[in-house]
Amino acid sequence: MLQVTVIGGGVMGAATACFLARDHGAAVTIVERDPSYARASSSLSLSSIRQQFSQPVNMALSRWSIEFLRRAPSELATADDRPALGLVEPGYLYLATAAGAATLRQVHAVQRAEGVDVALLSPAELAARFPWLAVDDLALGSLGLSGEGWFDGPALHRAFQRKAGACGARFIQAEALGFERRGDLVTGVRCAGGTRIGGDAFVIAAGAWSAPLGQALGCHLPVAAKKRDVFVLETPAALPGCPLVIDPSGVWFRTEGRLILAGGPPRGADTDEPPLHDIDHGLFEERLWPALAARVPALQALRLRSAWAGYYEMNAFDHNGIAGRLPGYANAFAACGFSGHGMQQSPAVGHSMARLIAGMDAPLIAALTPQRLIDGRPLHEANII
Repeated sequence: MLQVTVIGGGVMGAATACFLARDHGAAVTIVERDPSYARASSSLSLSSIRQQFSQPVNMALSRWSIEFLRRAPSELATADDRPALGLVEPGYLYLATAAGAATLRQVHAVQRAEGVDVALLSPAELAARFPWLAVDDLALGSLGLSGEGWFDGPALHRAFQRKAGACGARFIQAEALGFERRGDLVTGVRCAGGTRIGGDAFVIAAGAWSAPLGQALGCHLPVAAKKRDVFVLETPAALPGCPLVIDPSGVWFRTEGRLILAGGPPRGADTDEPPLHDIDHGLFEERLWPALAARVPALQALRLRSAWAGYYEMNAFDHNGIAGRLPGYANAFAACGFSGHGMQQSPAVGHSMARLIAGMDAPLIAALTPQRLIDGRPLHEANII
């Protein structure tokens, strides 16, 4: 029986463990330093899913993932649980002024060639479909017609964990510090307190904190924690049919029941791992509120209800995930650095990682190989929110 140790019990590690145990009969051990997941990207994600990327690999991963999410209540059912993920598919809407219209058309051509169900809309068409939207300064909009929306990310994370456990995976609370090696083989993980965990294969899936583990194997994983603030807004306005809207300013918003969730790029330097409790309320006052009120006049009456922050596990190399075998090793792998789209792509990546570790082909993640970091072959993703 294949024995696999996964370092990191967030959604990417849990998905990989689940598919290894369920589909390949592997004996999986998940090592997680904080089982509360208080700072984990998985717990604090906005949990949205889109296919409107600039790179075909990301379109394919999200397409596979949303098809899985639609089946997830059956795929991840256990004897005492049938997960409810609350998946809805109102789409994403990218807006562009004249300055950004050409880029939107270029990306649209790539998306259509990859089979993404997306349409370009003129300002008049935008106004007809979304009468609450101000369109006077717009030149174009790109709307996902299907296969885009949002879901309950923490519920997906728990469902992967439960299914993995039901298939025999075990979870251990420990902090991985380093590895034992013999030639091109990793033979064990060394943990705080002196614990050693062996295995036939090892996976680094520690999200924003994967870099030190890669360094312990002599592999540079350019992944760091970047805080992003999410603001919860109350408003009497109704926005029927509201997708997740990305304004030309970089501000985004979507509905959540009768509430509005909104965010945008950080104001200052994008420093590594600032405290999650340090919400930048100036971002809301100076950038978000003016942009929201200008784009949706009915939102001038909104009120800030609360806010939270989570971490992007940002890959500074090219803003794309790192998934595959680590160069120089026969049995060490990584799945990290997804730069804000890890939650949505976790089903496809976890499934592909499990296939790769089990000795099978994994074409969906071939472009995300860690080898590209060494070769200097960036796969730049332009559509980062």
